[in-house]
Amino acid sequence: MNIDEKIARINELYHKSQKEGLTGEEKEEQAQLRKEYVESVRANLKGQLDNIVIEHPDGSKEKLSDRRKK
Repeated sequence: MNIDEKIARINELYHKSQKEGLTGEEKEEQAQLRKEYVESVRANLKGQLDNIVIEHPDGSKEKLSDRRKK
């Protein structure tokens, strides 16, 4: 299941919960999908941050990921 399908299913379960409520199994599925979505967002953000390069006034460059390690 790709991220768009997960988002669609999360939204579907949300709307169902507002209309008629969810079964225990559906609540577990919703929680698991939300967890996977948040992990995906965090991983994407970390990947973006790891590729940022800071250029100092003296012209030297430093990767943000190297700076975090210090």
